[in-house]
Amino acid sequence: MDRILIIDDEKSILDLLSVVFKKEGYKVVTALSAKAALDYINKDDFDLILTDIKLPQMSGMKILQHIKDKDPDMPVVMITAYGTIKQAVEALKMGALDYVVKPFNMEELKIIVAQGLEKRRIQAENVLLKKELKEKYGLESMVGKSKTMREIYSLIEKIAGTDSTVLVSGESGTGKEIAARAIHHQSSRRDKSFVSINCGALPENLLESELFGHVKGSFTGAIANKKGMFEVAEKGTLFLDEVGEMSPWTQVKLLRTLQDKKIRRVGGTDEVPVDVRIIAATNQDLKKRIEEGKFREDLFYRLNVISLEVPPLRDRKDDIPVLITHFLKKYCARMGRKMKRIPPRVMKIFESYAWPGNVRELENTIERIIAIEERETITESSLPEELLAPQSETERDYELKPGFDLNTTIDEISKNFVQQALRRANGNLKETAELLGINYRSLRYLIEKLELKSVRETERRLSRY
Repeated sequence: MDRILIIDDEKSILDLLSVVFKKEGYKVVTALSAKAALDYINKDDFDLILTDIKLPQMSGMKILQHIKDKDPDMPVVMITAYGTIKQAVEALKMGALDYVVKPFNMEELKIIVAQGLEKRRIQAENVLLKKELKEKYGLESMVGKSKTMREIYSLIEKIAGTDSTVLVSGESGTGKEIAARAIHHQSSRRDKSFVSINCGALPENLLESELFGHVKGSFTGAIANKKGMFEVAEKGTLFLDEVGEMSPWTQVKLLRTLQDKKIRRVGGTDEVPVDVRIIAATNQDLKKRIEEGKFREDLFYRLNVISLEVPPLRDRKDDIPVLITHFLKKYCARMGRKMKRIPPRVMKIFESYAWPGNVRELENTIERIIAIEERETITESSLPEELLAPQSETERDYELKPGFDLNTTIDEISKNFVQQALRRANGNLKETAELLGINYRSLRYLIEKLELKSVRETERRLSRY
């Protein structure tokens, strides 16, 4: 119930307004003097305050100043007589919501109060939303206590306030986009858009159109002008994920945009100024790509003004228990399950695993466990097979024994590596093929041959929980 404080030295007015606003469903508190009003304001919380300008002992203007010093967003409506309208106008300059003139129109006053309370609610919702965004995308979203992660937090806090271009590097699944969002939400651009695009997921012509936009008729299917991501992200941040996958032509256009702060839509002639902060990310060694002639050296230096490397999970084992607790809370709450307990012996298994898919693989593993496990304690039987028996080439026994079958052994090895790559790429077949060093068609053949299709379908089904 909204709480209203009404301040006036005329008891008849207080009684009238109290009856009127109680009928409107508000909780009403009244004060006959400035002293009583200040006592209420200092010890209680209100959603709106109505105060007369002319009061004994202290003017309504001083009360307004006191209220604004305590709570700048508090809606205050001033009650005035014809002789003090000039003061009422001054009150508006000081931050009052509105004023009403005695004898006032009660319906008009009801509307003013309702609008003031609605404004107060919206302000409160915005504060809560910003808090939730900060928790979701700010430094709070980056979970970890290791020395390496503390260094990353410190670097983000230092660079967030600048407009410098940042290059975030790290393996797939380490949280490069989370780091980019944290930089954005710590910056002065936090109230503007954070726009993300995966440069490796789109063919060259489509990527160029998505980044820079196009004009009507510039190619088949261009039935209208379209803004690109640079324009959509105006005054905000543009996150270029997997920037190392860009074609040479798109690299040239991106370099020109970074130099000139202007873009030209596909098929267009006009140059459009853009004000966008660029954060790029890659899981590749861009210096090696430069040596191979696949990435422009001048573009690399434009992007790599500030370098931030997110380490793989295997290099920050101290963060595994913290991350597990975080994901347990997240998915138990989401699925309506009781919080699960992990015994020390099971935690050691989590800590000893290499996590080739990094934080993303760990999160997916916890989600699957919560979806399937009905017991409150997570045991060894709850864990995926690869955590219980992680194997590498050097750990396998290749000794010839009775019953040995070469084709079966080769299939087992292939299946193990394809499964690892699928987890590491989070099911993305294009990325899985690249990790395995084979083409897309060969990967599809292996998935069918090794009967891995059902495995992927099961994982997709479980991810819906």
